Amino acid sequence: MNGHMDQRMALLLLAGSVTVYVTFEHPSFGTALLVGVGVVTLLHLLLKDR
Repeated sequence: MNGHMDQRMALLLLAGSVTVYVTFEHPSFGTALLVGVGVVTLLHLLLKDR
């Protein structure tokens, strides 16, 4: 890691933070931390080969 943030990392951070915010505001969607980690992990796996 060279200290620079690439587009994939920015997308992962943005998607995770938006998901955590939405689930935190509406607890019926699930636990905020679990859903946020799940979305970030899924995107990381999907974008790994790019």
